[in-house]
Order: sequence, then C-alpha cells, then structure tokens
Amino acid sequence: MTQGFNTRAIHAGQEPDAATGAVILPLHLTTTYKQDGVGGLRGGYEYSRSGNPTRTTLHEALAALEEGATALAFASGLAAEDTLLRTVCRPGDHVVLGGDAYGGTFRLISRVLSEWGLEYTPTDLDDPDALRAAMRPTTRVVWCETPSNPLLNITDIARTASVAHEAGALLVVDNTFASPYLQRPLTLGADVVVHSTTKYLGGHSDVVGGALVTSDPALGERLAYNHNAMGAVASPFDSWLVLRSLKTLGVRMDRHCANAARVAEFLLDHPAVATVLYPGLPDHPGHDVAARQMSGFGGMVSFRLAGGEDAALKVCERAQLFTLAESLGGVESLIEHPGRMTHASAAGSPLEVPGDLVRLSVGIEDVDDLLADLEQALG
Repeated sequence: MTQGFNTRAIHAGQEPDAATGAVILPLHLTTTYKQDGVGGLRGGYEYSRSGNPTRTTLHEALAALEEGATALAFASGLAAEDTLLRTVCRPGDHVVLGGDAYGGTFRLISRVLSEWGLEYTPTDLDDPDALRAAMRPTTRVVWCETPSNPLLNITDIARTASVAHEAGALLVVDNTFASPYLQRPLTLGADVVVHSTTKYLGGHSDVVGGALVTSDPALGERLAYNHNAMGAVASPFDSWLVLRSLKTLGVRMDRHCANAARVAEFLLDHPAVATVLYPGLPDHPGHDVAARQMSGFGGMVSFRLAGGEDAALKVCERAQLFTLAESLGGVESLIEHPGRMTHASAAGSPLEVPGDLVRLSVGIEDVDDLLADLEQALG
C-alpha cells in the first residue's frame, strides 16, 4: 500500500487492456466462456455467476482501497449482508447489533434471518460495558455502523474490535457512510467491511450493489464459495459502473465533506432547528473518536426540528434542490424523513428513529445554492 489512495482508486487492478491498450478496461457482457477442452478454462473463467473479468477487477480495486486481502461484489448491500451472516452464523447463533442501524439491516436480521434461527440484541456500542453484557457464548458477530444511519453516532472501531475478539466474535463494520477514502476499519481491527456500493462508491445514483472486504484470506474463501453458491453477484455492467466511479471517489468525498460542514454550521444557527447531528461539530459526542479514526466527517447531516414531526415533514416537502428521495451518496443532494421512509421497518422497535428527524445526503452542488434551498424549506 505504498501508493496513495487516489492513485490506487484509479489504477488498482486496472492496467491498460493487454489486447488493445485501452486505458478503460473492457466490459465483459458474457454469460459463458469457451473452454480449451473439457475443464480447460482460460484464466479460470467458465460462467459469469462464478467469475467475470470485470467483476474480478472490481474485487481487486475494492480490496486495495480498504487495505484488505479479498473483496467480493454483490447485487446489493443487503445481498452482501445476507451472504456474510449465513456464512459465519448458524441457526441458534447470536448477533449484537448497534442500536442505531440501517432499517434494511434490522429488517434482514429481525424478520428474515430470525426465522432461520438467528438471534440478535440491539446494544449501544458506544458503551463497552453494555456491549460486554450483551455478548453470549453463541455470539458470532458484532455489527457496527460508524457513522450510523441515520443518527450519525460514532463508534470506536478499535475498542469495539477488542471487546468482540475477547468473546470470540467477529467485528463487522458497515463503512458505507464514510467510504474507504475517509475510514478503513480493517486497519483498526475490524474483521469484515460491508458496503452498499449504491452509495458513495457508485456515487451517481445509477447503480445498485454491495461489497464485502476482509483481511482474513480463509474467511475470504468461505465468503467466495457462498458468493457463487448463493448467486447474488454483481452484474458485469454494475461492476463496470462502480469501477468508473471509484476513480473520482476521493475528489467527490472532499466536496461532500466541505459542503456538509457548511450545511451543518448553517443548521446549527437556524431557530427552526432543535439539534444538528454531524460528527464534524465539536460538540458532537463522537467528534473526538471520529477525528481520530476518520480523515474527514462525511457528507451526511441529520437534524431535528423544534416544531416536531409535522415541521420535519413540511421541510421535506418544501425542499426543491434537495430532492425528496431515499438512498444517499450521489452527486445530487437528497432529503428524506427516516421515520416514514428508510427506517419505517424499525417503527415500534428499539431502533425506532425520532419522528422529528430529517436526514440530508449533501451533494456536490454549489453550497450557497444548497443553503438557500434549506433556508426557504425551513421557512
């Protein structure tokens, strides 16, 4: 890893095409491959669920950016999570889930994998004593998001890894909000990194995907087996789109971070806003940890309205440049009401989010235009 991040993002696994010299690698839109005799595979390729050169290149790039040993690309972030949990857990096993997690992750564990026999406990990962108390002899995974979705809580990755490993469990970190440009959990002790590549890695709201990266080659082999056996793999075209986007990840994240910091400062001084949740603010409870384990504070900002849920809904409806939509991490700015949109599946659970909460995915537009839109939306 002697080369810098942006150099790796542009070049890792992406040497010019040997046949033509093309600097952008070919998109291999094929399902199958001619064999040189029965079992005589060229480059190990036989069928594109099992392997595709475009997807292989994405694997190499993702592993290089997260400083891991192996990486795998999936059809969605939830497909990656499902494959991971069914690889490392068995019916009757237990997962400790951060108390502020993505609603889709909670739905997968609480409503799908629970029927398979997986047990779970939501816990405040910021409290190591609470985490230790939640661990069981059957705990196989501690599942962490940092920054978390949508409350932007920060978890100390190194400390959490130590507690998880004391109990013989793996630490899985969803690094979607930070991206490997801002944070590399494997270097801090995490065992597996999860991404929704739909978000910052894809970056243009035109591809759905997921990824797993691990520093453990043996675990990587187990995951790769199930990647093929379960079949929720990234398509060649989706892999190519993510590869295209990785090349500009660093410059995009710089702009996302700069714009989000300005938006957070603006909201902090607005009388209609009760609370601003952004780890870049000095009074954020996780600010010091974020400053230590991240190189920037990200492009996500959440805030709570002084006027309650009705006020939050009105802000979402009035916004114009901020598009009312789910998802995040694209070049365009988005606004949403988590309680009724992305986290509706957590309603009535320990992971339910406040009704007065609004989440922003701050894009890379001119920041003065974004501030003007928020000013009018807040009334």
